[in-house]
Amino acid sequence: MKMDSKTAKTSKSPLGVIIFKTIAIFAILYLFLISIGMIGAAFKGMGKGFTEELIQSNAGPLIGLFIGILATSLIQSSSATTSLVVGMVAAGTFGDDPHMAVAAAVPYIMGANIGTSITNTIVSLGHIVNKNEFRRAFAASIVHDFFNIFSVLILFPLEMAFGLISNSANWLSEVIVGTESFSFKSPIKMITQPAVAWIKDLFQQQDIINYHWLLLIAALLLLFFSLRLLAKLIRSLVMHKLEAFFDTHIFKTALRAMFFGVFITVLVQSSSITTSLIIPLAGAGILRLEQIFPYTLGSNIGTTITALLASLVSGTIAPLAVAFAHLMFNIYGIAIIWPIEKVRNIPIILAKWFSDKAVQNRLFPIIYILVMFFIIPLSLIFFVR
Repeated sequence: MKMDSKTAKTSKSPLGVIIFKTIAIFAILYLFLISIGMIGAAFKGMGKGFTEELIQSNAGPLIGLFIGILATSLIQSSSATTSLVVGMVAAGTFGDDPHMAVAAAVPYIMGANIGTSITNTIVSLGHIVNKNEFRRAFAASIVHDFFNIFSVLILFPLEMAFGLISNSANWLSEVIVGTESFSFKSPIKMITQPAVAWIKDLFQQQDIINYHWLLLIAALLLLFFSLRLLAKLIRSLVMHKLEAFFDTHIFKTALRAMFFGVFITVLVQSSSITTSLIIPLAGAGILRLEQIFPYTLGSNIGTTITALLASLVSGTIAPLAVAFAHLMFNIYGIAIIWPIEKVRNIPIILAKWFSDKAVQNRLFPIIYILVMFFIIPLSLIFFVR
């Protein structure tokens, strides 16, 4: 691999400079994770009551799908949406028959899978000032969206016609019910939550009614600031060695990248964080879109493990089946889309095309976020019902 003059200089940097830059990367990464936590806190504060009201209104399958998208976009957590749906199933909102209740809950789960990808799309906006960085970062963020949308387009009709996901989930829960469970706390949340809570309290003490908007603005400013510094530091700190490490180890094969996505997401218990962490590496040109794609699929599976472990505590079929439905949706999606190369490449082609459009007009990604995650779901929920 040919190194440019800047990279060559970096490779000869004194050890002290390298250590300083490494420490700086971890410090900026911490700020980056705090900004993501602040975004989630702001959205939850603005939309929590509205979200709970939306989900608790028993709707038809198609509207349930879009409620799942909107609710998860508002509260920035597919796990939170899944938990609310589990609560509805347990409370009998979908009826007394556990099998029918799980079938009614599946569209909400599908929508949550789409809605959770809004976070990394917002994160990609941090690269908007640099044309080439933004093209790579935006493509890396929305490839996740297109895979989830494509999965829904295939699996939603199959679920409605044959109960593919709900029947599989019910069968698995009946086999496993009664299994002992264990809990696991995310180390990322443990180290960032105190800082996020402290910042939130600072804004709350200002006696401003809609302080969540200020919190969101501060979060976005911190996000952009940390991303710019992170990209520069990563690029200056022996970038060619990072590329070689990822190419020969973690992302050497698609299967390895997929399992790494599962592992990291189980570890941090948030696909939003897992997929957002990869955006700066995409922007810096360290990872290619083809390497990132299987990693995001692994994160889809990893994010279901939290709800699955939690649901095992209840020892009852319905909550466990809802968690299994989330897992089975992602597994079926990968099993159908990934093996066929022409089908597998569709999300990648669409992501590249959309990122080219976004570079031509910087308003495009903002319009995309508003239309995809808010305007379309809201319109369908309130006009079709």
